[in-house]
Amino acid sequence: MPPSRASDRPRPERFAGTHHVDSGTAELIPDRAHPGGWSVRLNGVASSYVDVDDPTRLDFEYTQWTGHILDVVAPPGAPLSVLHLGGAGCTLARYVAATRPGSPQTVFEIDAALATLMRQAFGLRSVRGLRLKAVDAMDGLRALPDDYSAVVIRDAFDGSDVPPHLADAAFYASVARVLTPAGVYVGNVADTAQVREARVEAATALEVFAHVAMIAEPGQLRGRRYGNVILVASQQPLPEDALIRKLAGGAVRARYVEPSRVKELVAGVKPRR
Repeated sequence: MPPSRASDRPRPERFAGTHHVDSGTAELIPDRAHPGGWSVRLNGVASSYVDVDDPTRLDFEYTQWTGHILDVVAPPGAPLSVLHLGGAGCTLARYVAATRPGSPQTVFEIDAALATLMRQAFGLRSVRGLRLKAVDAMDGLRALPDDYSAVVIRDAFDGSDVPPHLADAAFYASVARVLTPAGVYVGNVADTAQVREARVEAATALEVFAHVAMIAEPGQLRGRRYGNVILVASQQPLPEDALIRKLAGGAVRARYVEPSRVKELVAGVKPRR
């Protein structure tokens, strides 16, 4: 592999500050307590945290949980095809490239100006196997062939909400189509303490997938706080034991809600059509 050009290397310090992008504003903020760390805020909302020196450092809780999933769905170090719906700083794509060299990855980011900014600031051209496309995630899904990817990660928001067309029955049917038979879907949901949105999405996913689990901070599941919920779905049984061990050893407390319990939680919940 030829050496990266200087223009392909991470250089976020050249892009520090606020930029106008298609969806509003994007701000790159250095982490003064951790050299090499950068926060990305979209319209004032925290979107990504990127460590340009260590792509395996995942700062946000939900990215740590997603990292654990990525660690256990295939043998350690084995290449893994991953489709990312929503890009921003491409934190998880960089994680996969570092922990599973040779992984083919595609990122769909609807904001073309943001994609260009992230590509330049974080040297994404130098990430081997990564393709970043400026396209709406649903439009991109429709254009993909069946069995395209072993993992699909949805981390796309309009403000603090997932766009409705990326959370309905048609979306989940499209995700199931592009996943390999044993593939795994991972969806990030920003939710209330009552996990209402995650329950609706889980009910919708269960119309397509045989197994749907959740990961969340215990206090949120007890109705005490707002936060992120990770949905995990597959047609095959999930690697629960390995995932639970990973979560138990993590820096942030997390609870794995097994598929049988998820079915109880969504009883009577109407799927999103």
